[in-house]
Amino acid sequence: MAKDYYNLLGISKNASEDEIKKAYRRMAHKHHPDKAGGDEKKFKEINEAYQILSDSKKRAQYDRFGKAFDGAGGFGGFDFSQGQNGFDFGFGFDPSQMEDMGNLGDIFDAFFEGLGVKRRKTYQRGADLELAKEITLEDAFRGASSAIKFETSAQCAGCGGAGHEPKEGFTKCATCEGKGEIRETHQSFFGQFSQVRQCGKCRGQGQIPNKICGQCGGSGRVKAQKEIQVRIAPGISDGQLIKISGAGQAGERGAGSGDLYVRVRVKPHAVFKRNGDDLTIKKDLNMIDVLLGRKIELPVISGNKIKAEIPAGFNLRNPLKIANEGMPKLGGYGRGDLYAEFDIKVPKIDSKIRKALGD
Repeated sequence: MAKDYYNLLGISKNASEDEIKKAYRRMAHKHHPDKAGGDEKKFKEINEAYQILSDSKKRAQYDRFGKAFDGAGGFGGFDFSQGQNGFDFGFGFDPSQMEDMGNLGDIFDAFFEGLGVKRRKTYQRGADLELAKEITLEDAFRGASSAIKFETSAQCAGCGGAGHEPKEGFTKCATCEGKGEIRETHQSFFGQFSQVRQCGKCRGQGQIPNKICGQCGGSGRVKAQKEIQVRIAPGISDGQLIKISGAGQAGERGAGSGDLYVRVRVKPHAVFKRNGDDLTIKKDLNMIDVLLGRKIELPVISGNKIKAEIPAGFNLRNPLKIANEGMPKLGGYGRGDLYAEFDIKVPKIDSKIRKALGD
């Protein structure tokens, strides 16, 4: 009985080339025999199905006759030895050209993903840090420069971040024989292949310092407290991040430092409510002042006070807009507006008020 390749990959007969490829990679990763719970027989069947369905001619033959006459293939007895990222292949092709090899490149992709092979690193960059800085609305209006203190790791002053005493020299690593990497050979149903990994003894350097730095223990960094001046730009918003490059944790053995991210938190204000670049203020309003056409006094975020006139026929249920009295816009392109919301107070009307009103 012919195998149902579509069922093996868990796809429909109308599946596109992209859907076939995604299904194959998912199934190959799941059933790879070198993984816990893997199934060698199932993995071979999945590869066979992919080689047929990913080839338009073979797929057409399979759909019509239930099989492909030029063979389903599999890996056909390829002998894996070593290659890219620590693997070399003993049958004479350049793995960097896999993208041009059609199905075979996809098969190798799934194979390496199943093994969890990653490009090795010889050093570790310092970690990024994020801190919070609380400011007032006035600080956000004017801009400010503020100091932030925090615990982190800094470059070791004793060895300059090298992790050792340079003057004491080095000795060739006996574990890797000075190569900085170790080749390990593994067996699988594909055959024999080798993987190259960084030497853990010399950390990929191929040599071992004769004297490790006593202050940092060889890491090139120590715990320290830093103080950084952070510039708050006028108009900055609540929750906005400020990036300070290289101010994060120091890297290992002289590697680059991480970055510092300062998240700004703007405190709620007792008088003003912020909405983007605009501000809103609530103001008690005496109806007599309105009727007599008197200007009303309003505080503004700069700390001053202004006189605002209520236009004739203005609906006091709506906020009154005072242009350009809000927050600065980032980049210095103008300012937002101030909106006054009124709470109308109706006074007791005595004879003097009646007379003033012309009653």
